[in-house]
Amino acid sequence: MKPFLSDDFLLQTETARTLYHQHAAPQPIIDYHCHLPPDQIAQNRQFDNITQIWLYGDHYKWRAMRANGVNERFVTGDASDWEKFEKWAATVPYTVRNPLYHWTHLELRRYFGITELLNKDSARRIYDQCNALLQTPAYSVQGLLRKMNVATVCTTDDPADTLEHHQALASHDFGTRILPTFRPDKAMTPEAADYRQYLDKLGAAANVDIRTYADLLAALRQRHDFFASLGGRLSDHGLEQIYAADYTAAEVAAIFEKAQASQPLSPLEVEQFKSAMLVELAIMDWEKGWTQQFHLGALRNNNTRALRELGPDTGWDSIGDFSQARALSRFLDRLDNQNKLAKTILYNLNPADNDLFATMIGNFQDGSVAGKIQFGSGWWFLDQKDGMEKQLNALSNMGLLSQFVGMLTDSRSFLSFPRHEYFRRILCNLLGRDVENGELPAEELPWLGKLVENISYGNAKTYFGFEAAAKPVSTGELVAS
Repeated sequence: MKPFLSDDFLLQTETARTLYHQHAAPQPIIDYHCHLPPDQIAQNRQFDNITQIWLYGDHYKWRAMRANGVNERFVTGDASDWEKFEKWAATVPYTVRNPLYHWTHLELRRYFGITELLNKDSARRIYDQCNALLQTPAYSVQGLLRKMNVATVCTTDDPADTLEHHQALASHDFGTRILPTFRPDKAMTPEAADYRQYLDKLGAAANVDIRTYADLLAALRQRHDFFASLGGRLSDHGLEQIYAADYTAAEVAAIFEKAQASQPLSPLEVEQFKSAMLVELAIMDWEKGWTQQFHLGALRNNNTRALRELGPDTGWDSIGDFSQARALSRFLDRLDNQNKLAKTILYNLNPADNDLFATMIGNFQDGSVAGKIQFGSGWWFLDQKDGMEKQLNALSNMGLLSQFVGMLTDSRSFLSFPRHEYFRRILCNLLGRDVENGELPAEELPWLGKLVENISYGNAKTYFGFEAAAKPVSTGELVAS
């Protein structure tokens, strides 16, 4: 029987162990999509306790606690931080075979050096031990990023955000580059009741009085330029599906006039507006050599009672079954026909769409950039062992795994970076198994080692154009000191 979370966790062959320990583990981390709060990084926040850094905002854990019969008071309510941690600790044993069980114990080991299993009996000891470490300088948020050898973090930011914290961080070198990512989803929601209020906020940030569609595009371009001035080089969209309806410039201008006057729009008008906006924003990305990301397929806010009481992003979303292929093809083709298709990463949330996305990217590779169109890593409900393996297998079967830009956290937690380790172990195990099964040649092991290094770090560094802000380290340096 193998010990739990040993050095060879998830590595089932000698070749897998060689690939991971010698090639993957030492690589720095590029986290090119996450939701870490830039203000906390700029202020180098020191958390009072592990509940604040671990449970606040983590809807993965919230969903598990609710499923285990934990009252909302101990999830997002007014219970004390210790009471919330105690309830989470009591829930952990019930998460077996959920990735939370692995992530929880990986995070306790990698950050705090704790090998004891978390449960109701160990809760107080672990709570106190973590809290004591969190009071030390090495456990500030910047210290935690250094501890995990994070070279670059790309946060997720609205065009109307001031980016004041990114400006402060731009002149402060602590070993990790913090860059903004342009997330213009709110600018694309003319049907929203507060759309006019949002336009006022965006206009104030851009110093543009937004009264026409041309004004809106001018404001977005100004903010796009500002993001670029601070090192931004990615955009991101979180959509149910791509919008690719036919439209004319006159139609879109008229739709905007109705929207900013708070007049009702038909479903077709909403789709036309979103379709036009996606194209305009994609062209901005292409002009600057940015990468555009599309996270597609989430069915959000399913529980309307919970939405009223707790608000969005509190754990009530799920996988949707939206039709993806035709509109995605039309959108990418529309840009490709203008020779204005930027580097693109496509993420699916429905695993039924794996092969669809893996084949779609092959339609628009043009030889200009290796892996120009990417099938994104396992995302959200798919960022676990089974989901990652399925994504890696689909990409391997339909495209070039060797050009993959690898993993991200998509997290709001500063303790989530062992997810990169989790991914790297899974990747190395798949390749190691193929070698030892005779499906890949053993004599190519040095090349496979380089491939693992590239998927773990090098491809992303080259693809996004990031400068190195960290160096490979020995495996022994990656454990908590």
